[in-house]
Amino acid sequence: MIDLHLHLDGSLPPKLILKLAEMEGVSLPAQDAEGLIPYLTAPRDCQSLNEYLEKFDLPVSCMQSRETIAAAAEGMIQELSAEGLLYAELRFAPQQHTKKGLNQRQVIQAAVEGMEEACSRTGFQAGLILCCMRGEENLEENLETVRLASEFLGHGVCAVDLAGAEAVFPTRNFGRLFSLARELSVPYTIHAGEADGPESIRAALSFGARRLGHGVRCVEDPRLVEQLKKEQITLEVCVISNLQTKAVPAGTIHPILKLLREGLRVTVNTDNMTVSGTTVAGEFAYLKSLGMTNEEKRRCLYNSAEAAFLPEEKKEALKREIDRRL
Repeated sequence: MIDLHLHLDGSLPPKLILKLAEMEGVSLPAQDAEGLIPYLTAPRDCQSLNEYLEKFDLPVSCMQSRETIAAAAEGMIQELSAEGLLYAELRFAPQQHTKKGLNQRQVIQAAVEGMEEACSRTGFQAGLILCCMRGEENLEENLETVRLASEFLGHGVCAVDLAGAEAVFPTRNFGRLFSLARELSVPYTIHAGEADGPESIRAALSFGARRLGHGVRCVEDPRLVEQLKKEQITLEVCVISNLQTKAVPAGTIHPILKLLREGLRVTVNTDNMTVSGTTVAGEFAYLKSLGMTNEEKRRCLYNSAEAAFLPEEKKEALKREIDRRL
């Protein structure tokens, strides 16, 4: 199993939140892991992406020191290793963790240290994707994120991303970030085609994106679907999350299998293990109930290996392990 689209703050298990809150001195709305679930997990009848994003407030508040950020990254790797994953790319926004005096460099250093400590102990493979955040007054913070990604590239960090309220802050407004990323040779993926439609995806493609976070609203434009197929753009699909945020309209069948069968480069991911109450295994189990075959599962996992921000030899090693496990 591989997870290319996993938000660190949205995937921390409640038991780890309890530990981080104690370290950070944060008051919690419940004092046990089970009691925290309603505050960390979006309901299946969630009405929008913005409502879904509210569930990030609590975990982010518990990750404002070097110690808690490192512990969060370390604990997440332990969870993923225990789940039996082969590889994961954890993404988070460093600028969201500077509310108590840390700067972005210190935040990234802490996350890298925690991740690498757990990886060395478990043998797990992982990389960090640094998210820029959609907004109107944080351009300098976003540019700093890209510059720091260049500095840490190959030392824990593997790429940058653009996340946040897509429908409120259109993708087309953020070209400068990806111009800088190209200038600095920083790989990137872009959230597009989740809360906003085909125009968001077209903007991301115009910036040179070869991977799209979600991208499922491409189905609204058949010509765009053909373009994604022709150019073999990777879609980081997160089925359960898409159903919760209404990226896929309520009462309709998720289009992932249709896109896969039409030849698009689809991958299966969790988005947020805790906010969505899911795992990679759970995502594939749901897709099996929709008719996904074992060979289609293999193709999705191969797509993930090929799209990973990894050297070619490591991608090939992932494919061999996929074959061994399936």
